[in-house]
Amino acid sequence: MTDDSPRRQVAAAMASAAQEWLSLLSPEQLAIAAGGLPSDSAGDFERRRWFYTPTDHGGLTVHQQGPAQQRAAMRLVASGLSRAGFVTVATTMGLENILDHTEGFVTRFDRERGRDPGLYYLRVFGDPAGGTWGWRFGGHHVSLNNLVVDGSLVATTPCFMGADPASSELLGGAVNRPLGRVEDLARDLVRSLSPVMARAAILSPKAPPDFVTANRTTMAPGDRVIPLVGIWRDERFPDPAEQAKLQALSDAIDAAAGLEEEDHRNLEYTAEPKGVPGAELGAGERYLLRALLGTYFGRVPEAVSPMATYDELALDALHFAWAGSTEPGAPHYYRVQGPHLLIEWDNTQRRANHAHSVWRDPANDFGLDVLRAHRARHH
Repeated sequence: MTDDSPRRQVAAAMASAAQEWLSLLSPEQLAIAAGGLPSDSAGDFERRRWFYTPTDHGGLTVHQQGPAQQRAAMRLVASGLSRAGFVTVATTMGLENILDHTEGFVTRFDRERGRDPGLYYLRVFGDPAGGTWGWRFGGHHVSLNNLVVDGSLVATTPCFMGADPASSELLGGAVNRPLGRVEDLARDLVRSLSPVMARAAILSPKAPPDFVTANRTTMAPGDRVIPLVGIWRDERFPDPAEQAKLQALSDAIDAAAGLEEEDHRNLEYTAEPKGVPGAELGAGERYLLRALLGTYFGRVPEAVSPMATYDELALDALHFAWAGSTEPGAPHYYRVQGPHLLIEWDNTQRRANHAHSVWRDPANDFGLDVLRAHRARHH
């Protein structure tokens, strides 16, 4: 039997942080910050909505909190991340200021400030003093989703981290690339493949403009890229001019990708993994694949990371796929898929300087599989 005590320890730390944060909130703030008890029923729909665009992610924003409340909120966020994961999330939030500078400090998306490091949302679902509860933290390019059942942390996916700009200049010629290794290891892997394996791995010479599975709650065979305009909480902005701007941006992104029907068909999500099997990779390539997995699994505390379970047999069961150019600085996409695992990455927008990365468990995102089993045992 698997020892779940590490998951219980992380869950206990989360519960302590969540209770402290909630205790500091006013009744008005609690009405926004608290959500319903997690379940696998239709009533739990809101907990399973997730975004990575600069839209309303649901919950209490940083702006709506005082300094002490913000400190407690970030303690909760940190409880679900490794040190490197927390630094990456904090850096991503700070990049909103850089993006604001890049775009000329203009208003966007029907907001007073379109690029805003204060518009990150935290919500707790259920009672952290109980055995089953969860929490979500998200904003532009961040989405963290955690579920605790019977006092044990059972789900940490979807786990999304992005960066815009993906690469930006620092003093002295240094470069800020929060997700640099997440990109470079995959490129090193695809470029190390033999011509025969590369033909199996590269699904299309064109990269999709975004994730293939996007922000869907669940994935199904045949899923294809969703245009940017469709990845927002509300269907339309109240301001028609802002809606027109978003539609124009979405159309331009799709046009730049230039995907034809054959490209969509080659790239669409399938239950049977696409690409080159891990079992066919050589020792050096398997080393790169394992290191790449570490850039995703290393986002959460080591005690709950699945990294240790990826032995040689588990690597055999994975498939690695790529789309787009393998040259640095060119638009590209990759996917790692296997049992209980889907990883997607794209860096295509803003001339391949706008990165997205997500780690998912198609069978247990949001803890749905565990919640079904829990309900079956207790009802």
